[in-house]
Amino acid sequence: PTPPGNSKHLTSFMKVIKAEGQDMLLFYAELSAEHNNEMSCVVCLQSDFHFEYTECDVLGSRWRVAVPNKPDTCTGLPDPVRGTQCSFSCKAGEFLDMETQECQKCAAGTYSLGTGVGFDEWDTLPPGFFSYGTDMSAGDVFANCSNSTWVPKGDYIASNTDECTSTLTYTVSLKQSGTVAFEYFYPDSSVSFEFYVQNDQCQSTEAQSRWMKSTESDWSSHYVELSKGNNVLYWQTTAFSLASGSARPVLLRNIAITGVAYTSECFHCKPGTFSKQAGAAHCAPCPANTYSNKGSTSCQSCAQHQYAGNRAPGPSARPRTCGTQLMYRWIEPKICSESTDGAVKLPASGKMELCPPCNPGFFSSNVSSCEPCPSGSYSNGTACVQCPAGTEPILGFEYKWWNTMPSNMKSSVYSWEYTWEVAGDYIYTTPGDLDSNYMTLTLTVPGYRLTQSIAREMPNNDLAKITFVFETRCSADCMLYFSSVRYTEVERWGGTREKQSYSYIIRRNSSTCFTWAFQHTKGHSEERQYSVDFAKIYSISITNVIGGVAFGCRHCAVGASHTDESHMGGACVPCPVGHYMLNDSSTCLSCPPNSIVRTEQPIGVEACLPCGPNTRSNQDRSACVSDCTLVLEREGTARYDFSPLANVTHFRSGPRFTSKGLRYFHQFSVSLCGSEGRPEAVCVDNVTKNKREVRGHVCQATVVPSELRNQRVVSSQPFSIGDTLIGVTTESTLDHISSPQDHFPADSSLPDVIFYYRSAEATPACKNGRTTTIRLRCDPSVSEDDQLSLPSTCPEGTCDGCSFHFLWRTRHACPLCSARHYKEIVSGCIQGIQRTTYVWQEPLGCSRGVPLPAQKLSACVTLDFWLKFGVFTGTVAGLLLIALSCYFWKRTRRLEYKYSKLMMNAGERECELPAADSCAIMEGEDADDDLIYLTKKSISSKIKSFSRQRTSDGFDSVPLKSSSGMEMEMEMS
Repeated sequence: PTPPGNSKHLTSFMKVIKAEGQDMLLFYAELSAEHNNEMSCVVCLQSDFHFEYTECDVLGSRWRVAVPNKPDTCTGLPDPVRGTQCSFSCKAGEFLDMETQECQKCAAGTYSLGTGVGFDEWDTLPPGFFSYGTDMSAGDVFANCSNSTWVPKGDYIASNTDECTSTLTYTVSLKQSGTVAFEYFYPDSSVSFEFYVQNDQCQSTEAQSRWMKSTESDWSSHYVELSKGNNVLYWQTTAFSLASGSARPVLLRNIAITGVAYTSECFHCKPGTFSKQAGAAHCAPCPANTYSNKGSTSCQSCAQHQYAGNRAPGPSARPRTCGTQLMYRWIEPKICSESTDGAVKLPASGKMELCPPCNPGFFSSNVSSCEPCPSGSYSNGTACVQCPAGTEPILGFEYKWWNTMPSNMKSSVYSWEYTWEVAGDYIYTTPGDLDSNYMTLTLTVPGYRLTQSIAREMPNNDLAKITFVFETRCSADCMLYFSSVRYTEVERWGGTREKQSYSYIIRRNSSTCFTWAFQHTKGHSEERQYSVDFAKIYSISITNVIGGVAFGCRHCAVGASHTDESHMGGACVPCPVGHYMLNDSSTCLSCPPNSIVRTEQPIGVEACLPCGPNTRSNQDRSACVSDCTLVLEREGTARYDFSPLANVTHFRSGPRFTSKGLRYFHQFSVSLCGSEGRPEAVCVDNVTKNKREVRGHVCQATVVPSELRNQRVVSSQPFSIGDTLIGVTTESTLDHISSPQDHFPADSSLPDVIFYYRSAEATPACKNGRTTTIRLRCDPSVSEDDQLSLPSTCPEGTCDGCSFHFLWRTRHACPLCSARHYKEIVSGCIQGIQRTTYVWQEPLGCSRGVPLPAQKLSACVTLDFWLKFGVFTGTVAGLLLIALSCYFWKRTRRLEYKYSKLMMNAGERECELPAADSCAIMEGEDADDDLIYLTKKSISSKIKSFSRQRTSDGFDSVPLKSSSGMEMEMEMS
């Protein structure tokens, strides 16, 4: 049915549909009719709508339709008409006029890429771009990332700086194969930055790596080929900077896409560029000393006493100087007017003065410039002087006079060139364009050379040192950053800082780009509010630089070989391994045994450093190591063997969460002993494509579980917490390093064996570097080798960020077992066999070492045999005793009888005794005494006497024999 209100429009539209047979446009016609019922009677003007093409059908045809800029505001839109073929395209310098559907040349002051589109102005987010923030962490903690988006900042667009994932997308439909190219600035390795392309099926289309390489000091370009069809471009960043300060953002600019069918408009030339003729494919930069505004057809010349560099958007009042005359100029870019009433005029130029001295290592040539001194000579900034015999030049760079910018230094602020300006005694920051811009000063060093006094490069040695003196003045939250390799932040200073010096030790021999970046404030604003804030650098000195100049000489060992002789008559050679050079001479002396040599300054006996307790020097005499064995004299000799713990061990702290809810861990890697041939502990930074590694005895990295890289974790911010092994002991203090006992209360009588480490890399919080202690505690019940724990009071392993403490419970920390650690148990005699078994003392306080002896078997006699034998022997002995008793009793009786008879016979021979008056015992006499005096009883008589009984009258009855009977007995005997 025909809806009322605009039947004519609908009828003509239906005729077109019927004539062309395009059923897909019927839906659009019905919708238009329905909407027309609600529209007002206002007729649409040309400014109220724009033309678009419909999707191409299978025949390659399409329709041009009018689309209102705002729905339901007017009526009377033009009828849809047959569009150009889908393969149609315009040349470079042309655009498609949608009203006539013909290609037209771009007007002067504009340009077009023809089959491409470009985006180089970022005052707002261009149409077609979308930005959003998401939480890509694997944790369950909710994070509000809605404000973590890409922010347009004029000449570029900047990413977020928090731990949310910020995505910038652009969808483009290519009618033919094309490309996408863009420039990016990626200064912070703690930010993950990837670019990838997906089709409308959300499938990645590019084969090359999606991870961007970090930039050193300038913008980099990236180029990717695109396939025909729909392409969705993704720029995605995630910051993993968990420190107190935020990360530095990724910047994008100059995005160009080719392969589109047409562009319906031309783009105005940017300030500093122009297009003179119609049909320009690009805008040409303005020559030097000229400038242009946006959409210019030509460049205007600068006024007298003004200049402008290439692509300059406007002139700067910078007088042309000549000679060594002091002159004044306006701060760039000029933001004031000197023609208004009350404006300050530039002061008059000063008088001609003598040329200031050159920097050390340079001399003034006849062309009024400073040239480096020849090889083998040095200077203090005036004339070059040959190094004396037996010395070598000290190479490096020392900048303390800032008359011109050194050739290996450059300043930039993303889009401007002059952000740091020289001022004679110092170099300082200009106000810049925006307060939030990073005003960078870079110093590029190709590498570091080893002095002739050093035999070879050693790991973790002090190769070089950079020192600079600076000052800042701020009225807001300004910040000065100092970074090294790949924009790895070394130090930062916030607010006003008085003039001070800072030094940084370089231990890695590689190309380095040192960067000083000054930011007036973190907040973004189009207006400059803190232009008076500045940073000054008074001097920069760096040693042992390849290609450096000599600003001094030092003694070196002179060898007998003249194959590489210098003018001095002898070639400098390194001292042998384990030797140092005597002061003020070229003689090498050997260091004491078990000591190492300070390779950064091997002069004097002070260069020899003794190794700590229970450590020894390695073969190169460059580090103290442990052979993973230890002998302690404590209640006997205790021997330890930590070889099973010598491999690299990894462990993590408990989970931590940022303010956004991002979950992360601290992962530690430990290489306990560090002797030759054993692997070092390695912590990596895999956030960027430029993978960075940190090696040492103990190191730490921040690990973030994430699905961002289709992998389980992302590791960032690695640093060493133990480069050097100080010693191995049971004492709780060594070389000013403490391992408090209360961090890990003891639970046994065995002492903990403590490994002490030190890292010399200084930080703002740790001026003397970091230290680490690892307590090895004997625990035979632990079977794993990675049971390391952190102090309960310091769940991150450290309470101050400088001293780290760990407890390693393992059976391999127990002393080796010996004979004093077991005892023997003897069993009973069973069936003639006796067993001797050996068991460990309880509680067990040893591991490995001497094994338990095998069970012993021995022949034995059982207890019942000895019992029977004893009973039998006792019985026999008793019977024998009885028999002997009887025998001796009888024998005694006989002797008694004989004696009595003998006594009687003797009395009869001598005399006749008078007859006794009475046989009774008189009063006062004792019968026993009479018996004793008469005869001496034998043993048998005494035994027999026990059986005698006294009569009732108290006298003993003694049987008497007749004389005849006694005679018979004597005859028988």
